[in-house]
This record gives sequence, C-alpha cells and structure tokens, in this order.
Amino acid sequence: MFYHIFYTLLNINLFQYITFRAGGAILTSLIITFLIAPAIIRNLKKYKIGQVVRSDGPKTHQIKAGTTTMGGIIILLSLLVSTVLWARLDNHFILWLIAATIYFGMIGFFDDYLKLVKKNPKGLSAKKKLLFQSVFAIGVIAYLYFYPTNEQFATSLNIPYLKTTFVELSFLYFVLIFLVIVGSSNAVNLTDGLDGLATGNIIIAAVTLAIFSYLIGHSHISSYLKVSYVAGAGEISVFLMALFGSGLGFLWYNSYPAEIFMGDTGSLCLGGLLGLTAVFIKQELILFILGGIFVAEALSVMIQVSVFKRTQKRVFRMAPLHHHFELGGLAETKVTIRFWIIGIVLAIISIASLKLR
Repeated sequence: MFYHIFYTLLNINLFQYITFRAGGAILTSLIITFLIAPAIIRNLKKYKIGQVVRSDGPKTHQIKAGTTTMGGIIILLSLLVSTVLWARLDNHFILWLIAATIYFGMIGFFDDYLKLVKKNPKGLSAKKKLLFQSVFAIGVIAYLYFYPTNEQFATSLNIPYLKTTFVELSFLYFVLIFLVIVGSSNAVNLTDGLDGLATGNIIIAAVTLAIFSYLIGHSHISSYLKVSYVAGAGEISVFLMALFGSGLGFLWYNSYPAEIFMGDTGSLCLGGLLGLTAVFIKQELILFILGGIFVAEALSVMIQVSVFKRTQKRVFRMAPLHHHFELGGLAETKVTIRFWIIGIVLAIISIASLKLR
C-alpha cells in the first residue's frame, strides 16, 4: 500500500526500494505483535483455550497443560497487516502468499477450534487436513503450469552447489511442488512441540529465504551468481521480513517458559508458506537443506510409525525427534537451543550454495 501511495502517486523514490520496505515490514510486524499479543493472550485465557498435553509424552510436559495456544493468530495478523502496508500488491507472488496465509491459517484455526473449543481430541482428521492442503497445492501447480516463474526452466529442478545445473523432471516437477508445499506444512507442524523450537527455526528459514528471494529477483545479481532469475521474486523478501518480525515478536511470548503456543493455526500455515516460497524462487532442494530440522522431525515420525507397525519396536524413544532427546536426559531448553544452532548452521550452508558453484 505504501509503495502505491508514496512512490506511484507521490513519487517518493525511497519507497521503490525493496530493502527499505523490507526493513519497514520487520519493524511494523514486530510492533503490531507487541501491541496485539497481550490482548489476544488475555482473551484466549478468558475462554480457556489451553494446550492439551499427550498423556504418553515426557512427564516434564505435564506442566504445560492448559497453557494458552492458538497463538498463530498473532503471527498471521501482524504478518498480513505488515505485508499489505509494505509490499507491492500488484505482485502475483505477494497475492499468492497472502492467499496462502489466509487459507492455511484457516485450516489450522479450524483444527485448533475443534480440539480446544469443541473438545474434539482428534480435531480435523489427518485425511481432511491433507485434502485441504492438497487443494491449495494443486491450485499452485495449475497456476505455475500456465505461468511458470522461469519459462526456460519451467519444469526443471535446480541442483545446488553445481554451476547452472538443472534436471528436467517434466510432469514429475509438479509432483515435487505438491510434496514441497504439503510436506513443509506438516513438517513444521510436527516440529512445534517445545517452547520456541518451531518459532526460532521458522525465523532462521524466513531470513535465509528472504536473502535468496532478493538475489534471485535481481537480474544482474542472479546472473553473476549463476542462479535462475525469477522476475518479481525480490518482493517476496518483503513478505518474509514481515514474517521475521512477526516471529521475533511472538518468540518474546513463546520462549521458555512459554506464555502461549502457536498451535496448528500458526505451524500448518507457516510451514506451507516456506514451501510455497521455495517453489516460487525455484529453490526446492535448498529448502530441504535449510529446513533440515523440519525434515528430521518429519522423518523421525515416519520411521517410528513404519517400523513399529512392522516389528512392534521403536527406533526412537519417542517421536518427533525432539522428544527422543528429551527422554534421553536433555533439558527442553538445551534441545531447543541446539536445534536453533543446527538451523543456523544449515542456513549458512544454504547461503554458501550461492557462491559454491
């Protein structure tokens, strides 16, 4: 909105720069989060929207029972308002990301509502979640089929760390898009089990993808770095910086001991946004590296369930992976911080791909 008012109408050049608007988006979303969080937390407590702790989980988690949840509302509201204010609303990537925030946020909100308000312990069934996620992913696939972000490499997969190396996947590329969006949404959801764990790693991923988006959306820089140029992708960095500010503000309340959890309202949505961003900038494999914590958490659940069904034995003490380390004697805060450190290392490795070619 500011771009269209101050640059397009009033010709104030400062507002044409993505870096300036990205900085504004950070501060705006951070301030909005601090302004609305206390009232939202207070109202959620009033209606007793509290966390239900799994009975077979670590005993130390029993004290979390009743902790206010559905805090994803805080993140999504501040993210949306900041994006509308600072991003270009004529950019198709921004419009898709806004739509994804609302759509995935509604899926998570409905799941939390069923579990916490209607007292249905199962919430939205896994099949229904997957169905709704799939509908959006298929919509993205249809859009990219007709309007590829890079026509030269429309159905090709970029291989990181190799100089201008792409693998043509043909129709399988659209299967990959589906897996990245849906898989990322669910992987982040599984990671959200310790105070600040998912929030911290989402912040790290958002900043890293913002760097990629800005560079890939700049024709001269992308040519120099030999990465596939995506016209308009730089604007995505404004959205991701708004997400960074929202996440940072939320972490103030979500860090140990958490006053509020993001719930499915936040985790399902934010995971989907990371996946969608990676697809738009054609860095699907980088997301696999950057989101290594999310991948490990999801794989631990898949392995645990698969092996237990076949052998009645457990590979991990408990899945997702963070519980395995907790039951091994590590304090919750130590697990969280170590996972953050790993996330930062993975971010550095991901960024290094821009030069190691």
